[in-house]
Amino acid sequence: MLQTQIFEKKERPRLKVEFAATPEDVLEAQRLRWRVFAEEFGARLQSEVPGIDQDQYDPFCEHLLVRNTATGEVVGTYRILGGDRSLQAGGFYSETEFDLTRITHMRSHIMEMGRACVHPDYRSGATITLLWAGLADFILRNNVQYLLGCASVPMHDGGQYAAAVFRRLERDRMGPAEWRVFPKCRLPLEKLTGEDSADIPALIKAYLRIGAVVCGEPAWDPDFNTADLLLMLPTSKIDHRYARHFLGSAEVDRIL
Repeated sequence: MLQTQIFEKKERPRLKVEFAATPEDVLEAQRLRWRVFAEEFGARLQSEVPGIDQDQYDPFCEHLLVRNTATGEVVGTYRILGGDRSLQAGGFYSETEFDLTRITHMRSHIMEMGRACVHPDYRSGATITLLWAGLADFILRNNVQYLLGCASVPMHDGGQYAAAVFRRLERDRMGPAEWRVFPKCRLPLEKLTGEDSADIPALIKAYLRIGAVVCGEPAWDPDFNTADLLLMLPTSKIDHRYARHFLGSAEVDRIL
């Protein structure tokens, strides 16, 4: 009884995670993506419909949603593209930014994560935990062996910070040579003097803690004005302690 009263006093929203089941569900995710990427961060989205972030990959993806159960509003989303489905989509989204030749033989075992965003009023541990729980469910259902995705670093200073972040990660967070990818629009690191003591962005830090590695130099995304790093995470090497913080012990034990 006491716990219920505390919960109600704080008025914390009740959230749930689910996969999009209808076109309307997907549309809600796309509206949230537009709000965050275009309106909040100023990205130039290549979408035919203003207010909706949609591209050629959406029809082939599963869309993970976090909803406020009281209002029904979608407040967080990830989109997931499985390796086999990526062939139907014309490739992974990350292939628009990187040459993935060295890892394409692993395609059928890869799950690409992307277009992650959370409504500004819901950027809390609870929302992130639910999103990661949904990812864990997909991993289990599809026997995923590798997670792949672009992690963005802002370019507000012309790339100095992004170069500094990469130099710091380059020291001890690079994946094996056989996983090396090559940016199609390379960030000119040799012309940027950012120090290698820069703080790592929180989301990248979270991926690294759970076991991800960097696959190569950053690519410049002019539409989002970000430097994107491609990260890879073998599910067999997920750090148990950190994963349990996000996924819960039962889900982690089932994956590992």
